[in-house]
Amino acid sequence: MSDLQCPATVLIAAGGEAQCAPGGVLPPDDGALTGQGRARVRHLVAQVADRRVAAVYSSAMRPAAESAELAASALGLPVVALDGLQDLSAGESDPVSSDDQGARHVNRAMVHAGPDIGWPPAQDSRLVVERFAEAIGAIADTHRGETVLVFTHAAVMSLAIRRLSVNVGDHLAGAPNLPHCAVAEVEVDSDGWRLVSLAGPSEQA
Repeated sequence: MSDLQCPATVLIAAGGEAQCAPGGVLPPDDGALTGQGRARVRHLVAQVADRRVAAVYSSAMRPAAESAELAASALGLPVVALDGLQDLSAGESDPVSSDDQGARHVNRAMVHAGPDIGWPPAQDSRLVVERFAEAIGAIADTHRGETVLVFTHAAVMSLAIRRLSVNVGDHLAGAPNLPHCAVAEVEVDSDGWRLVSLAGPSEQA
């Protein structure tokens, strides 16, 4: 089987923890990685070091972008920032602090809701899935038969994996929130997505 006929193996990773200002308020640029966030990324890189990663892609949002830069540097690769990988938005209900439970509930509800549900001015979940699928599809078309590492965000990961993987059912809606640096291994080809594994940073094999 030629590489063009093989699926791309996409390691979709949530970025590391971001710093908050005093009082737990998230800065406008989403915050730099914390020391623990950087340590989690280094651990993730160690876990995938033997996978012969061919490329590193990232959302332009700061936690994912900094995670990707750290990982790419360790792997000796450049980072490609790609539109479509950014996190979903709850509009005016987006979290403004690390303990804004009400806003986080809205984000979680968007992940678990049906594909036609949105919370104006929040993004419609169907559109979020479509643009994420388009971004991952472009990556997969470029890297058939290869393994790539993609840094994005936990909420959009959960939403897209649930909707796009042919072997994943609605039971994922009841799963706990994905932790920082969780990795979903997904095979992507012309037949769609197939989830191979989904693990937290300490569980990734």
